[in-house]
Amino acid sequence: MRAFKRWFDRSLTAQAVLIFLLGVGVTALFRRDEHPVVWVIQGVLYATIVIAFVAVQRRRASRAAGTDARGIVELHRKIRHREVPREPEERATMRRLVAEQLGQIERGRRWLPYWLGSMILVAVGTLAAGVATGSWVLPLILAAAVIGFCCWALWMRRRSIDRFRYMRSSLQS
Repeated sequence: MRAFKRWFDRSLTAQAVLIFLLGVGVTALFRRDEHPVVWVIQGVLYATIVIAFVAVQRRRASRAAGTDARGIVELHRKIRHREVPREPEERATMRRLVAEQLGQIERGRRWLPYWLGSMILVAVGTLAAGVATGSWVLPLILAAAVIGFCCWALWMRRRSIDRFRYMRSSLQS
């Protein structure tokens, strides 16, 4: 399982296939009356957008750290497991990566209240629209999912900040 997880983390193709399958499944779930070709086209569109975003983020991180995409994935694995590298070159690369990623998270803090507010507005708006039309079960599920996603995103952000700060202090010693 660990080898599969590592392979999946490194392979953009595997990630694209998973996103495509999830996109087709979600589209088929919500648009049952559409032709299956529409589901496939939307799945391809979703996968293309997400993989382009991930590729740009990987390229930006690899330029900032001074290593290739595989090196970035390996450094992120070491950060998740709190493994401090011993080699001076790898320490310097990780120090640059940690500084870049921590700076990016802290710069995004300015937009966090606006993002959370808009997500809460979406949740409340869909719930209000559902109650107004008389169908409140699906909007209630959607509102709970949106609020759950916001809580998960805040938790992951806090966890990432803790990991990067730990690694930054470990690399300075």
